[in-house]
Amino acid sequence: MKLHQNQAAGRNAFTGYGKGYVLVNGSRHESSVVVVPDAPVAGWDVEAVGDLDEARIARLAALDVEVLLIGTGDRLEFPSPRLLLPFAQAGVGTEIMDTPAACRTYNILMGEGRKVAAALIIPRNR
Repeated sequence: MKLHQNQAAGRNAFTGYGKGYVLVNGSRHESSVVVVPDAPVAGWDVEAVGDLDEARIARLAALDVEVLLIGTGDRLEFPSPRLLLPFAQAGVGTEIMDTPAACRTYNILMGEGRKVAAALIIPRNR
């Protein structure tokens, strides 16, 4: 699916997504990524919610954001609540959703000028 881009130039926005990929500013990413508006897209070594651990969560907790969206792939799957505790303690809103919903929500929040990040799980095609 293509998304219409109406955000400020020079900021990362999702311009499309489909099974096994997302497009950020037209660039295709076929593996998991962490996206924030004003920094390069970063790879994320997570292929499934079960891969989440304290070290991977600590990387996300170090981001300077007010809202973190975790896209869990093609279907909604919740990580262990104990893993999300650092965000609650830091006052960071955390939303778990499927990856397409996270892309759409990120674009809305980024367009509003919010400090948002999307950590998206994109399983490798097997």
